[in-house]
Amino acid sequence: MKNKFAEEFELAAAEKAFDQKHQRIIGFNIGRYDAAVKRGISRLANLEQSKRKAHTVKWRVMENLDKLLPEFEANFIKRGGKVIWANTAEEACEAVLEIARKADARTVIKSKSMTTEELELNEFLHKYGIESLESDLGEYIVQLLGQKPYHIVTPAMHLSKEDIAALFHEKHGTPADATPEQLALKAREILREKYTTADIGITGANFLISETGSIALSENEGNARLTTTFPKIHIVIAGIEKVIPSVADLDLFWPLLATHGTGQNLTVYNTILSGPRQADERDGPEQMYVILLDNGRSDLLASPEQRQGLYCIRCGACLNACPVYKTIGGHAYKTTYSGPIGSLITPHMKGMQEFKHLSYASSLCGKCTEVCPVGIEIDKMLLLNRRDAVNEGAADKVEQLGWKVWKIAMTRKGLIDFFGGGFKNFVLKNLFKKSWLKHRDMPELPKESFRKQWKRNAGKKPD
Repeated sequence: MKNKFAEEFELAAAEKAFDQKHQRIIGFNIGRYDAAVKRGISRLANLEQSKRKAHTVKWRVMENLDKLLPEFEANFIKRGGKVIWANTAEEACEAVLEIARKADARTVIKSKSMTTEELELNEFLHKYGIESLESDLGEYIVQLLGQKPYHIVTPAMHLSKEDIAALFHEKHGTPADATPEQLALKAREILREKYTTADIGITGANFLISETGSIALSENEGNARLTTTFPKIHIVIAGIEKVIPSVADLDLFWPLLATHGTGQNLTVYNTILSGPRQADERDGPEQMYVILLDNGRSDLLASPEQRQGLYCIRCGACLNACPVYKTIGGHAYKTTYSGPIGSLITPHMKGMQEFKHLSYASSLCGKCTEVCPVGIEIDKMLLLNRRDAVNEGAADKVEQLGWKVWKIAMTRKGLIDFFGGGFKNFVLKNLFKKSWLKHRDMPELPKESFRKQWKRNAGKKPD
């Protein structure tokens, strides 16, 4: 019997695959992305060499996390910051709540962060009467809709400009036919006041720099800089895999992230933060915390063959290349990380039994591996996930029985030949009636098997 996550995925995927409006919007938006990225990566002198180097750096990071993370912690503390280690999402949320309570904080401004989405932090803080507002425009839009981000990089990719204009008209009274420029100005008007009055600013981190104890942030709107500058308290929530050894590594990773994420040479704003405001500095927070989040990452790290999933720099390239993602979209996955990389890491981080179905949501075409800027062999990893699901007994009884019957049939040629094509066609049409045949036609098998045809025609000269 399928678990509820697999059933919800199948229902949502079937709905989105035949939603023509959805197909039109995502096709248009990803088409624009493809054109921009093609231009962006063409400017890199030796893309394949950069990928190999990035892959090697990330491999060394995973082999030395036990050294790099304490080094980051020590250097960050030297600058007056505080580090909190969180094994689970619950521990991370409780740490944020404790900081907020000590400061008697009632308002939070957040910049775009998939890690905080992983924690469902907005919903958690709301339960305790703390307002948490997204400052990234795309995140702000989906927050107004009460939705989760649709995409790792572009949270509102599933919406047209008409959809967003209608939303702002309903929520903020802007003209129903407002232009994107007018909508952006309205969002800026609302958010600017929030930056200056928020008690706490929360961000993620694109990279954690071990040698200096610094946080590197990349963005295009400037909202992260405002989020980290005005509030008196800045909290960074970052997965333990985000660490890199040196500032010099940014020379490699920042261009790879920008070109594969949006097609830019570099994102507009790239910021390095090294602790709270110092005595000789004019701006910045009075207190700064980094919450280092595990939340299942150690389980993935313990899988030597699939730990490549932790190399991901969250550029979103594999999502935009994946024929499955481009058909069903991000919300169908019902997980924080969607697309090929989400299908790889989620079963390890949230449970193979519940999320093994995601590893089967792939055509295994290899396009995700081809476009990955750090050389993660995603298609291979998905096959390994499938293998592990079977070895761990996660496959349901019907699936196990089906493969046993298939194995018996495939290893006994006489048994296959005994049944004619008419019987086989009848079995196949009824066996797959509710799944494969719901939207497709089953090819007709010939009345005679290949072996019988061969024997009957043996010795005959070709026409």
